[in-house]
Amino acid sequence: MEGVLGYKVLFALVVVMVALIMSEEALAAQHVVGGSQGWEESADFSSWASTQKFKVGDQLVFKYTSGLHSVVELGSESAYKSCDIGSSVNSLNGGNNVVKLNKPGTRYFVCGTLGHCDQGMKVKITTVAADASDSPTSSSSSSSSPTSTSTAPSLSRSFAPVVSISLIFTLLFLVLF
Repeated sequence: MEGVLGYKVLFALVVVMVALIMSEEALAAQHVVGGSQGWEESADFSSWASTQKFKVGDQLVFKYTSGLHSVVELGSESAYKSCDIGSSVNSLNGGNNVVKLNKPGTRYFVCGTLGHCDQGMKVKITTVAADASDSPTSSSSSSSSPTSTSTAPSLSRSFAPVVSISLIFTLLFLVLF
């Protein structure tokens, strides 16, 4: 009987570890830059970015046609405004690139194809600390209720730990008793 209990405890520990790993990943959001249009010239990146809440640990996903577009990260707002890709920090051209937001601050991304940045194919991303409030950041807004697109990520972030903990306790109970 002792051997069976040992295996049950070992199994329970493995389940707990998997659940913890899954809950950590559930807290990070993936943002497809440009939404359903992706990283394409027709997207309105300013409008798209204004509906998102970017937190440390989240990921930006750039989906585009390789060879037609690229992703160039610039190091300053002045380079971003003037589309100066000569001062790039990073350049990607794979067609499906993931950029992790690993610290708070503002990052600037443009398309490296000649003329595309000047035509508006650029986005400014402001990342906040992972524990930052999900309340609206603009005080000039006349409406105090956020849109459904801005609250959806915050709901999944707040319920993910609760679901994970419930799953852990349920599995432990089933395995041990």
